[in-house]
Amino acid sequence: MYLTDVFCAGPDGGWKDGGFSESLFNSPQGVAVQGRTIYVADTENHRIRKIDLDTLTVDTVAGTGSQGVDMEGGAQGEQQPISSPWDVAFGAPGVLWIAMAGTHQIWALLLEEGTLPKGRLLPRGTCIRFAGSGNEENRNNSYPHKAGFAQPSGLTVCSDDPWNCLYVSDSESSSIRSVSLKDGAVKHVVGGERDPMNLFAFGDVDGTGINVKLQHPLGVSWDHKGGILYVADSYNHKIKTVNPKSKSCVTLAGTGQAGNAPGPSFIEASFNEPGGLCAAADGRLLYVADTNNHQIKVLDLETKMLSVLPVFSTKAVDVVDSALTLRITNPKLPKSTPNVLLEPLTVSPGMTLQYSLDLNLPAGAKLTEGAPSFWFLFTEGHDWLLTGQKTYGEIGSLRKPGRIEVTLPVQFSCADPELRVGVCVYFCTEDTMCMMKSVSFSQPLHVTPGDPSSAAPLHLSYTF
Repeated sequence: MYLTDVFCAGPDGGWKDGGFSESLFNSPQGVAVQGRTIYVADTENHRIRKIDLDTLTVDTVAGTGSQGVDMEGGAQGEQQPISSPWDVAFGAPGVLWIAMAGTHQIWALLLEEGTLPKGRLLPRGTCIRFAGSGNEENRNNSYPHKAGFAQPSGLTVCSDDPWNCLYVSDSESSSIRSVSLKDGAVKHVVGGERDPMNLFAFGDVDGTGINVKLQHPLGVSWDHKGGILYVADSYNHKIKTVNPKSKSCVTLAGTGQAGNAPGPSFIEASFNEPGGLCAAADGRLLYVADTNNHQIKVLDLETKMLSVLPVFSTKAVDVVDSALTLRITNPKLPKSTPNVLLEPLTVSPGMTLQYSLDLNLPAGAKLTEGAPSFWFLFTEGHDWLLTGQKTYGEIGSLRKPGRIEVTLPVQFSCADPELRVGVCVYFCTEDTMCMMKSVSFSQPLHVTPGDPSSAAPLHLSYTF
Protein backbone atom coordinates (compact mmCIF):
# COMPACT_ATOMS: atom_id res chain seq x y z
CA MET A 1 0.00 0.00 0.00
CA TYR A 2 1.31 3.41 -0.98
CA LEU A 3 0.26 7.02 -0.88
CA THR A 4 -2.50 7.82 -3.34
CA ASP A 5 -4.30 10.82 -4.85
CA VAL A 6 -1.08 12.79 -5.43
CA PHE A 7 -1.55 13.25 -9.16
CA CYS A 8 -5.02 14.79 -9.03
CA ALA A 9 -5.26 18.24 -10.59
CA GLY A 10 -7.45 19.49 -7.74
CA PRO A 11 -9.07 18.52 -4.44
CA ASP A 12 -12.37 17.47 -6.03
CA GLY A 13 -12.96 13.89 -7.14
CA GLY A 14 -13.58 13.05 -10.78
CA TRP A 15 -12.33 11.00 -13.67
CA LYS A 16 -9.95 12.13 -16.34
CA ASP A 17 -6.99 10.44 -18.02
CA GLY A 18 -4.06 12.43 -19.36
CA GLY A 19 -1.10 14.32 -17.92
CA PHE A 20 -0.42 14.54 -14.20
CA SER A 21 -1.65 18.12 -13.97
CA GLU A 22 -5.05 17.33 -15.49
CA SER A 23 -5.80 13.76 -14.37
CA LEU A 24 -8.55 13.13 -11.81
CA PHE A 25 -9.28 10.29 -9.36
CA ASN A 26 -12.22 9.54 -7.10
CA SER A 27 -11.38 8.03 -3.71
CA PRO A 28 -8.40 5.92 -4.80
CA GLN A 29 -7.56 3.27 -2.20
CA GLY A 30 -4.79 0.82 -3.11
CA VAL A 31 -1.71 1.00 -5.32
CA ALA A 32 0.90 -1.45 -6.61
CA VAL A 33 4.25 -0.48 -8.07
CA GLN A 34 6.19 -2.22 -10.83
CA GLY A 35 9.29 -0.40 -11.99
CA ARG A 36 8.24 3.03 -13.24
CA THR A 37 4.55 2.17 -13.36
CA ILE A 38 1.98 2.51 -10.57
CA TYR A 39 -1.41 0.77 -10.75
CA VAL A 40 -4.23 2.35 -8.75
CA ALA A 41 -7.53 0.96 -7.48
CA ASP A 42 -9.65 4.03 -8.29
CA THR A 43 -12.50 2.90 -6.07
CA GLU A 44 -15.39 5.26 -6.71
CA ASN A 45 -14.62 5.52 -10.41
CA HIS A 46 -14.84 1.68 -10.57
CA ARG A 47 -11.65 1.61 -12.62
CA ILE A 48 -8.06 0.44 -12.48
CA ARG A 49 -5.71 3.25 -13.51
CA LYS A 50 -2.08 3.14 -14.64
CA ILE A 51 0.39 5.91 -13.79
CA ASP A 52 3.50 6.12 -15.96
CA LEU A 53 6.33 7.96 -14.19
CA ASP A 54 8.33 8.31 -17.42
CA THR A 55 5.64 9.84 -19.62
CA LEU A 56 3.90 11.54 -16.64
CA THR A 57 0.52 10.27 -17.79
CA VAL A 58 -2.47 8.46 -16.30
CA ASP A 59 -4.55 5.91 -18.26
CA THR A 60 -7.47 3.58 -17.54
CA VAL A 61 -6.66 -0.12 -17.95
CA ALA A 62 -9.86 -1.72 -16.58
CA GLY A 63 -13.43 -0.69 -15.84
CA THR A 64 -16.02 1.34 -17.69
CA GLY A 65 -16.63 3.97 -15.01
CA SER A 66 -20.02 2.55 -14.03
CA GLN A 67 -20.41 0.15 -11.10
CA GLY A 68 -20.71 -3.33 -12.52
CA VAL A 69 -22.78 -6.30 -11.35
CA ASP A 70 -20.95 -8.88 -13.47
CA MET A 71 -19.50 -11.58 -11.21
CA GLU A 72 -17.71 -13.57 -13.93
CA GLY A 73 -15.79 -11.11 -16.10
CA GLY A 74 -13.60 -12.16 -19.00
CA ALA A 75 -13.85 -9.09 -21.20
CA GLN A 76 -10.99 -6.82 -22.15
CA GLY A 77 -10.03 -4.31 -19.45
CA GLU A 78 -11.80 -1.14 -20.52
CA GLN A 79 -14.87 -3.09 -21.71
CA GLN A 80 -15.21 -4.98 -18.41
CA PRO A 81 -17.44 -3.33 -15.78
CA ILE A 82 -16.00 -3.73 -12.28
CA SER A 83 -17.27 -2.80 -8.81
CA SER A 84 -15.43 -0.79 -6.15
CA PRO A 85 -11.89 -2.14 -6.51
CA TRP A 86 -10.21 -1.55 -3.15
CA ASP A 87 -6.66 -2.82 -3.51
CA VAL A 88 -4.25 -4.19 -6.11
CA ALA A 89 -1.13 -6.37 -5.88
CA PHE A 90 1.33 -8.01 -8.25
CA GLY A 91 1.62 -11.79 -8.22
CA ALA A 92 2.99 -13.91 -11.04
CA PRO A 93 4.64 -11.93 -13.86
CA GLY A 94 1.99 -10.15 -15.88
CA VAL A 95 -0.88 -10.58 -13.37
CA LEU A 96 -2.41 -7.78 -11.32
CA TRP A 97 -4.66 -9.08 -8.53
CA ILE A 98 -7.66 -6.95 -7.52
CA ALA A 99 -9.62 -6.95 -4.26
CA MET A 100 -13.08 -6.35 -5.73
CA ALA A 101 -14.91 -5.15 -2.64
CA GLY A 102 -18.16 -4.35 -4.46
CA THR A 103 -18.79 -7.93 -5.62
CA HIS A 104 -16.96 -9.62 -2.69
CA GLN A 105 -14.45 -11.32 -4.97
CA ILE A 106 -10.79 -11.49 -6.00
CA TRP A 107 -10.20 -10.65 -9.67
CA ALA A 108 -7.18 -10.66 -11.96
CA LEU A 109 -6.11 -8.32 -14.75
CA LEU A 110 -3.79 -9.98 -17.29
CA LEU A 111 -1.12 -7.43 -18.20
CA GLU A 112 0.42 -10.01 -20.53
CA GLU A 113 -0.95 -13.14 -22.19
CA GLY A 114 -0.89 -15.94 -19.64
CA THR A 115 -2.76 -18.35 -17.40
CA LEU A 116 -4.13 -18.17 -13.88
CA PRO A 117 -3.68 -21.12 -11.50
CA LYS A 118 -5.41 -24.17 -13.06
CA GLY A 119 -6.88 -21.92 -15.75
CA ARG A 120 -6.85 -21.64 -19.51
CA LEU A 121 -4.67 -19.38 -21.60
CA LEU A 122 -6.02 -15.81 -21.49
CA PRO A 123 -5.21 -12.93 -23.85
CA ARG A 124 -3.51 -9.78 -22.65
CA GLY A 125 -5.95 -7.29 -21.13
CA THR A 126 -8.42 -9.86 -19.82
CA CYS A 127 -10.11 -8.82 -16.57
CA ILE A 128 -11.70 -11.82 -14.87
CA ARG A 129 -12.99 -13.23 -11.57
CA PHE A 130 -10.55 -15.62 -9.87
CA ALA A 131 -12.04 -16.38 -6.44
CA GLY A 132 -15.36 -15.74 -4.75
CA SER A 133 -18.93 -16.65 -5.60
CA GLY A 134 -20.15 -13.08 -5.19
CA ASN A 135 -22.18 -13.98 -2.11
CA GLU A 136 -21.27 -11.88 0.91
CA GLU A 137 -20.07 -14.51 3.35
CA ASN A 138 -17.04 -15.94 5.12
CA ARG A 139 -16.87 -19.25 3.27
CA ASN A 140 -13.61 -21.14 2.67
CA ASN A 141 -13.41 -23.73 -0.07
CA SER A 142 -10.87 -25.69 -2.09
CA TYR A 143 -12.71 -24.53 -5.21
CA PRO A 144 -12.09 -20.77 -5.51
CA HIS A 145 -15.38 -19.99 -7.29
CA LYS A 146 -17.35 -21.57 -4.43
CA ALA A 147 -15.63 -19.58 -1.70
CA GLY A 148 -17.23 -16.45 -0.32
CA PHE A 149 -15.75 -13.14 0.79
CA ALA A 150 -17.24 -10.13 2.56
CA GLN A 151 -15.83 -6.87 1.19
CA PRO A 152 -12.20 -7.86 0.64
CA SER A 153 -10.24 -4.65 1.08
CA GLY A 154 -6.55 -5.47 1.37
CA LEU A 155 -4.18 -7.66 -0.65
CA THR A 156 -0.56 -8.68 -0.33
CA VAL A 157 1.37 -11.38 -2.15
CA CYS A 158 3.47 -13.96 -0.32
CA SER A 159 5.49 -15.91 -2.88
CA ASP A 160 7.50 -17.70 -0.19
CA ASP A 161 7.21 -21.44 0.25
CA PRO A 162 5.30 -23.19 1.61
CA TRP A 163 2.55 -20.55 1.50
CA ASN A 164 2.74 -19.08 -2.03
CA CYS A 165 -0.54 -17.23 -1.71
CA LEU A 166 -2.45 -14.00 -1.65
CA TYR A 167 -3.30 -12.78 1.83
CA VAL A 168 -6.67 -11.04 1.90
CA SER A 169 -8.00 -8.64 4.49
CA ASP A 170 -11.69 -9.60 4.45
CA SER A 171 -13.11 -6.55 6.18
CA GLU A 172 -16.77 -7.34 6.78
CA SER A 173 -16.02 -10.81 8.16
CA SER A 174 -13.20 -9.31 10.28
CA SER A 175 -10.85 -12.04 9.16
CA ILE A 176 -7.62 -12.65 7.29
CA ARG A 177 -7.89 -15.23 4.50
CA SER A 178 -5.45 -16.78 2.05
CA VAL A 179 -5.88 -17.66 -1.64
CA SER A 180 -3.43 -20.23 -2.99
CA LEU A 181 -1.47 -19.18 -6.05
CA LYS A 182 -1.06 -22.86 -6.91
CA ASP A 183 -4.68 -24.03 -7.07
CA GLY A 184 -6.85 -21.10 -5.89
CA ALA A 185 -7.95 -22.76 -2.63
CA VAL A 186 -9.34 -20.23 -0.14
CA LYS A 187 -8.40 -20.84 3.49
CA HIS A 188 -8.90 -19.24 6.87
CA VAL A 189 -5.91 -17.69 8.63
CA VAL A 190 -7.15 -15.73 11.68
CA GLY A 191 -10.32 -14.03 12.92
CA GLY A 192 -13.92 -14.40 11.85
CA GLU A 193 -16.18 -17.31 12.79
CA ARG A 194 -16.76 -20.93 11.75
CA ASP A 195 -20.30 -20.10 10.63
CA PRO A 196 -19.77 -18.63 7.12
CA MET A 197 -22.95 -16.56 7.41
CA ASN A 198 -21.95 -14.86 10.67
CA LEU A 199 -20.33 -11.58 9.75
CA PHE A 200 -20.57 -10.16 13.27
CA ALA A 201 -17.76 -12.13 14.90
CA PHE A 202 -15.59 -9.12 15.60
CA GLY A 203 -13.67 -7.86 18.61
CA ASP A 204 -10.15 -7.21 19.81
CA VAL A 205 -8.59 -10.46 20.95
CA ASP A 206 -5.04 -11.64 20.30
CA GLY A 207 -4.54 -15.39 20.08
CA THR A 208 -4.51 -18.15 17.50
CA GLY A 209 -6.68 -18.98 14.49
CA ILE A 210 -10.44 -18.75 14.98
CA ASN A 211 -9.97 -17.46 18.54
CA VAL A 212 -8.48 -14.24 17.20
CA LYS A 213 -10.91 -11.32 16.93
CA LEU A 214 -10.34 -8.36 14.64
CA GLN A 215 -12.61 -5.47 13.73
CA HIS A 216 -12.80 -4.40 10.08
CA PRO A 217 -9.15 -4.96 9.14
CA LEU A 218 -8.05 -3.11 6.01
CA GLY A 219 -4.40 -2.99 4.97
CA VAL A 220 -2.13 -6.05 4.92
CA SER A 221 1.57 -6.24 4.05
CA TRP A 222 3.86 -9.26 3.86
CA ASP A 223 7.35 -8.91 5.31
CA HIS A 224 9.46 -11.30 3.24
CA LYS A 225 12.53 -10.90 5.42
CA GLY A 226 10.75 -11.56 8.72
CA GLY A 227 8.17 -14.03 7.41
CA ILE A 228 5.43 -12.01 9.11
CA LEU A 229 2.12 -10.56 7.93
CA TYR A 230 1.24 -7.06 9.16
CA VAL A 231 -2.42 -6.10 9.53
CA ALA A 232 -4.05 -2.67 9.92
CA ASP A 233 -6.85 -3.56 12.36
CA SER A 234 -8.80 -0.46 11.46
CA TYR A 235 -11.67 -0.17 13.96
CA ASN A 236 -9.45 -1.42 16.80
CA HIS A 237 -6.96 1.38 15.98
CA LYS A 238 -4.08 -1.10 16.09
CA ILE A 239 -1.35 -2.64 13.98
CA LYS A 240 -1.09 -6.41 14.45
CA THR A 241 1.21 -9.18 13.27
CA VAL A 242 0.18 -12.63 12.05
CA ASN A 243 2.54 -15.60 11.94
CA PRO A 244 1.17 -17.80 9.12
CA LYS A 245 2.95 -20.89 10.43
CA SER A 246 1.42 -20.83 13.91
CA LYS A 247 -1.64 -18.74 12.91
CA SER A 248 -0.93 -16.55 15.93
CA CYS A 249 -1.96 -12.90 15.97
CA VAL A 250 -0.54 -10.34 18.41
CA THR A 251 -0.77 -6.56 18.77
CA LEU A 252 2.33 -4.75 17.57
CA ALA A 253 1.31 -1.12 18.12
CA GLY A 254 -1.66 0.89 19.34
CA THR A 255 -3.60 1.34 22.56
CA GLY A 256 -6.94 0.30 21.10
CA GLN A 257 -8.35 3.79 21.58
CA ALA A 258 -8.59 6.32 18.77
CA GLY A 259 -5.96 9.01 19.24
CA ASN A 260 -2.77 10.53 17.94
CA ALA A 261 -0.25 10.19 20.76
CA PRO A 262 3.24 9.25 19.52
CA GLY A 263 3.99 7.41 22.76
CA PRO A 264 7.43 6.32 23.99
CA SER A 265 6.75 2.79 22.71
CA PHE A 266 4.61 1.03 20.10
CA ILE A 267 2.00 -0.12 22.62
CA GLU A 268 1.61 3.38 24.10
CA ALA A 269 1.23 5.01 20.69
CA SER A 270 -2.25 5.59 19.30
CA PHE A 271 -3.81 5.55 15.84
CA ASN A 272 -7.19 6.51 14.40
CA GLU A 273 -8.51 3.88 11.98
CA PRO A 274 -5.21 2.99 10.24
CA GLY A 275 -6.01 1.79 6.73
CA GLY A 276 -2.83 1.13 4.75
CA LEU A 277 0.51 -0.61 5.34
CA CYS A 278 3.83 -1.02 3.55
CA ALA A 279 6.71 -3.08 4.93
CA ALA A 280 10.11 -1.89 3.68
CA ALA A 281 12.11 -4.44 1.74
CA ASP A 282 14.87 -4.58 4.38
CA GLY A 283 12.39 -5.44 7.12
CA ARG A 284 13.43 -2.45 9.26
CA LEU A 285 10.54 -0.03 8.77
CA LEU A 286 6.77 -0.31 8.52
CA TYR A 287 4.84 2.58 6.96
CA VAL A 288 1.28 3.13 8.21
CA ALA A 289 -1.45 5.27 6.63
CA ASP A 290 -3.10 6.59 9.81
CA THR A 291 -6.27 7.55 8.02
CA ASN A 292 -8.23 9.75 10.41
CA ASN A 293 -5.08 11.42 11.72
CA HIS A 294 -4.17 12.34 8.12
CA GLN A 295 -0.59 11.15 8.64
CA ILE A 296 1.89 8.57 7.45
CA LYS A 297 3.56 7.04 10.48
CA VAL A 298 6.82 5.10 10.47
CA LEU A 299 7.41 2.18 12.83
CA ASP A 300 11.07 1.32 13.31
CA LEU A 301 10.85 -2.42 14.01
CA GLU A 302 14.35 -2.57 15.47
CA THR A 303 14.25 0.36 17.89
CA LYS A 304 10.49 0.04 18.52
CA MET A 305 10.08 3.78 18.00
CA LEU A 306 7.39 5.58 16.03
CA SER A 307 7.72 8.80 14.03
CA VAL A 308 5.63 10.81 11.58
CA LEU A 309 6.67 11.00 7.94
CA PRO A 310 6.18 14.54 6.58
CA VAL A 311 3.87 14.38 3.56
CA PHE A 312 3.63 17.24 1.12
CA SER A 313 1.75 18.21 -2.00
CA THR A 314 3.64 16.27 -4.68
CA LYS A 315 4.09 16.13 -8.42
CA ALA A 316 5.94 12.84 -8.64
CA VAL A 317 6.77 9.76 -6.61
CA ASP A 318 9.85 7.57 -6.78
CA VAL A 319 9.68 4.21 -5.02
CA VAL A 320 12.87 2.78 -3.57
CA ASP A 321 12.89 -0.41 -1.48
CA SER A 322 9.15 -0.09 -0.89
CA ALA A 323 9.61 3.35 0.69
CA LEU A 324 8.75 6.70 -0.82
CA THR A 325 11.13 9.44 -1.92
CA LEU A 326 9.14 12.59 -2.65
CA ARG A 327 9.94 15.42 -5.03
CA ILE A 328 8.01 18.14 -3.31
CA THR A 329 6.24 21.45 -3.78
CA ASN A 330 4.32 23.56 -1.28
CA PRO A 331 5.76 21.88 1.86
CA LYS A 332 4.46 22.51 5.36
CA LEU A 333 6.65 22.10 8.44
CA PRO A 334 5.24 21.25 11.88
CA LYS A 335 4.00 24.33 13.74
CA SER A 336 6.62 23.74 16.44
CA THR A 337 9.51 24.08 13.96
CA PRO A 338 12.05 26.70 15.11
CA ASN A 339 12.84 29.44 12.61
CA VAL A 340 16.29 31.05 12.30
CA LEU A 341 16.07 34.60 10.95
CA LEU A 342 19.16 35.41 8.88
CA GLU A 343 20.63 38.84 8.25
CA PRO A 344 19.13 40.59 5.21
CA LEU A 345 21.16 39.92 2.06
CA THR A 346 21.70 42.49 -0.67
CA VAL A 347 21.33 40.82 -4.08
CA SER A 348 21.09 41.70 -7.76
CA PRO A 349 18.74 40.21 -10.39
CA GLY A 350 20.32 37.14 -11.98
CA MET A 351 22.69 36.53 -9.05
CA THR A 352 23.36 32.94 -7.88
CA LEU A 353 23.18 32.31 -4.14
CA GLN A 354 25.01 29.39 -2.57
CA TYR A 355 24.17 27.90 0.81
CA SER A 356 25.82 25.09 2.72
CA LEU A 357 24.25 23.25 5.65
CA ASP A 358 26.07 22.71 8.94
CA LEU A 359 23.86 20.45 11.07
CA ASN A 360 24.84 19.17 14.50
CA LEU A 361 23.10 16.23 16.20
CA PRO A 362 23.40 15.20 19.87
CA ALA A 363 26.65 13.40 20.70
CA GLY A 364 26.61 9.83 19.35
CA ALA A 365 23.45 10.33 17.26
CA LYS A 366 23.29 9.00 13.71
CA LEU A 367 20.98 9.60 10.77
CA THR A 368 18.24 6.96 10.57
CA GLU A 369 18.72 4.50 7.72
CA GLY A 370 15.69 4.13 5.47
CA ALA A 371 14.08 7.43 6.55
CA PRO A 372 15.24 10.15 4.13
CA SER A 373 16.43 13.39 5.78
CA PHE A 374 16.16 16.32 3.39
CA TRP A 375 16.22 20.07 2.76
CA PHE A 376 13.82 22.07 0.60
CA LEU A 377 13.21 25.63 -0.56
CA PHE A 378 9.99 27.53 -0.03
CA THR A 379 8.63 31.06 0.28
CA GLU A 380 5.68 32.86 1.77
CA GLY A 381 3.88 34.46 -1.16
CA HIS A 382 6.93 34.67 -3.44
CA ASP A 383 6.75 31.36 -5.34
CA TRP A 384 8.07 33.06 -8.49
CA LEU A 385 11.52 32.96 -6.82
CA LEU A 386 11.54 29.17 -7.13
CA THR A 387 10.62 28.87 -10.81
CA GLY A 388 13.09 26.51 -12.48
CA GLN A 389 15.04 25.90 -9.25
CA LYS A 390 16.00 22.61 -7.65
CA THR A 391 13.83 22.87 -4.55
CA TYR A 392 14.61 19.56 -2.82
CA GLY A 393 17.63 17.49 -1.85
CA GLU A 394 18.36 14.52 0.38
CA ILE A 395 20.78 14.66 3.29
CA GLY A 396 22.77 11.45 3.12
CA SER A 397 25.65 12.40 5.41
CA LEU A 398 26.30 14.95 8.13
CA ARG A 399 29.79 15.52 6.72
CA LYS A 400 28.28 16.79 3.49
CA PRO A 401 24.62 17.42 4.36
CA GLY A 402 23.80 19.53 1.35
CA ARG A 403 24.73 22.33 -1.00
CA ILE A 404 21.93 24.60 -2.15
CA GLU A 405 22.06 26.93 -5.13
CA VAL A 406 19.46 29.51 -6.09
CA THR A 407 19.73 31.61 -9.25
CA LEU A 408 17.57 34.67 -8.81
CA PRO A 409 15.27 35.74 -11.67
CA VAL A 410 16.18 38.64 -13.91
CA GLN A 411 12.82 40.32 -13.25
CA PHE A 412 11.65 40.75 -9.65
CA SER A 413 8.00 40.99 -8.65
CA CYS A 414 8.87 42.93 -5.49
CA ALA A 415 11.94 44.66 -4.08
CA ASP A 416 12.36 42.70 -0.84
CA PRO A 417 11.14 39.10 -1.01
CA GLU A 418 12.10 36.41 1.49
CA LEU A 419 13.62 33.02 0.65
CA ARG A 420 13.26 30.15 3.15
CA VAL A 421 15.09 26.86 3.59
CA GLY A 422 13.45 24.01 5.49
CA VAL A 423 15.30 21.01 6.90
CA CYS A 424 13.89 17.70 8.21
CA VAL A 425 16.30 15.28 9.88
CA TYR A 426 15.60 11.73 11.06
CA PHE A 427 18.11 10.46 13.62
CA CYS A 428 18.58 7.98 16.46
CA THR A 429 20.50 8.70 19.66
CA GLU A 430 22.89 6.31 21.40
CA ASP A 431 20.08 5.10 23.70
CA THR A 432 18.03 4.13 20.58
CA MET A 433 15.60 7.04 20.84
CA CYS A 434 14.62 7.82 17.24
CA MET A 435 12.97 11.05 16.18
CA MET A 436 12.44 13.62 13.46
CA LYS A 437 13.50 17.22 14.01
CA SER A 438 13.03 20.20 11.73
CA VAL A 439 14.27 23.76 11.38
CA SER A 440 13.72 26.57 8.91
CA PHE A 441 15.94 29.46 7.88
CA SER A 442 14.44 32.77 6.69
CA GLN A 443 16.60 34.83 4.35
CA PRO A 444 15.33 38.38 3.64
CA LEU A 445 16.55 39.67 0.28
CA HIS A 446 17.13 43.33 -0.56
CA VAL A 447 17.32 43.79 -4.33
CA THR A 448 19.49 46.49 -5.91
CA PRO A 449 20.91 46.90 -9.44
CA GLY A 450 24.39 45.48 -9.77
CA ASP A 451 26.66 42.69 -10.95
CA PRO A 452 24.69 39.40 -11.21
CA SER A 453 27.75 37.29 -10.33
CA SER A 454 27.61 34.64 -7.62
CA ALA A 455 27.49 35.78 -4.02
CA ALA A 456 29.91 34.48 -1.41
CA PRO A 457 28.84 31.07 -0.01
CA LEU A 458 26.57 31.31 3.01
CA HIS A 459 26.48 28.80 5.88
CA LEU A 460 23.25 27.65 7.50
CA SER A 461 24.14 26.24 10.91
CA TYR A 462 21.87 24.61 13.50
CA THR A 463 22.27 22.30 16.49
CA PHE A 464 19.36 19.93 17.18
